[in-house]
Amino acid sequence: MPTLVMKFGGTSVANLDRIARAAKRVALEVANGYDVIVIVSAMSGKTNELVGWVSETSPLYDAREYDAIVSSGENVTAGLMALRLQEMDIPARSWQGWQVPVMTTDAHASARIEEIPTKNITAKFDEGMKVAVVAGFQGVSAAGRITTLGRGGSDTTAVAFAAAFGAERCDIYTDVDGVYTTDPRITSKARKLDKISFEEMLELASLGAKVLQTRSVELAMRYKVRLRVLSSFEEPSDSAGTLVCDEEEIMESNVVAGVAYSRDEAKMTLISVADRPGIAAAIFGPLSEAGVNVDMIVQNISEEGRTDMTFSCPKDQVLRAEKAMQDAKASGAINFHDLVADEGVCKVSVVGIGMRSHTGVAAKMFKVLSAEGINIKVITTSEIKISVLIDRKYMELAVQALHDAFELDKAG
Repeated sequence: MPTLVMKFGGTSVANLDRIARAAKRVALEVANGYDVIVIVSAMSGKTNELVGWVSETSPLYDAREYDAIVSSGENVTAGLMALRLQEMDIPARSWQGWQVPVMTTDAHASARIEEIPTKNITAKFDEGMKVAVVAGFQGVSAAGRITTLGRGGSDTTAVAFAAAFGAERCDIYTDVDGVYTTDPRITSKARKLDKISFEEMLELASLGAKVLQTRSVELAMRYKVRLRVLSSFEEPSDSAGTLVCDEEEIMESNVVAGVAYSRDEAKMTLISVADRPGIAAAIFGPLSEAGVNVDMIVQNISEEGRTDMTFSCPKDQVLRAEKAMQDAKASGAINFHDLVADEGVCKVSVVGIGMRSHTGVAAKMFKVLSAEGINIKVITTSEIKISVLIDRKYMELAVQALHDAFELDKAG
């Protein structure tokens, strides 16, 4: 039998009625002749509740116990989904991560999947099981401890199972009906994409689009897993959702596929840093060790042996970055005059594989922002992406203006 992986997010299994609705979706695919592996998240809000209980009980908690507790939400959903399918006369059983087993590293709360042996589930399919309901987000370390993959980890679980079992497709059911050219809450002209390349989706996910977890897209691209993002609240159809696939499957597309934004950014500038070989390593080494996720980096032209170094990072990591820099200064590793943090900025990006073969995208983007009176603070580019840092108060204006300028409301 061909295999299909179906993943249901927290909102899609938020209560018993929604679990029943999701089970009907699974039943349709069983009727279509598939052996189905269903990956489930915890019920909406449950993981946050469990995390809150952990923090209240033990602020400096043992990460191993944290994983044991927060992974329990998925166990409940998996069991309930299996029971619902059994009530529909569909042979199904639930699987926790350790039963598969989903083998992971021992980095608790942020483990990475190392291997998914197919033997146990395949044996049950051979015995007549039609649906394996697997608890997402969790696995087991070599030491036999329960691990979790980090927030949004059920997406990664789903793609990893699709790769391991050679699934025909991996369907990600969520509360949105696909991937849009930008956030529909910002502009009503946002258009749902029928198809998007892995690379474009990876950039959009990493730049703030919250449809898919970045790690899941990386995994899908590496193993060529065809992903479909669709809503669990709409009637099923062959044309539903957005297909995330190889660039070769997309005949023609707009130069720009989408506009992404990240609201919670901060710009940090080290003023008057001694300009010498190794200074970048001396700055960004301590930031990395402190767990600061540095994104954009700009170094000014050196003058009299001194320079300014600007970088961006998530707003909630500013204090960590400041401490890392002050500690490095105190140790004599770096020397700077001042450290200035601007937490009133955001990042806006345009993404598209068409940029590889079309010129003028950057010029057009900068011209559009200039016409709206929006000052650009930092610029960074890749082969298929241009990102700018601007004042946060202009974020929605910038997104709307760029969406209009690149005519993203029109199909390519």
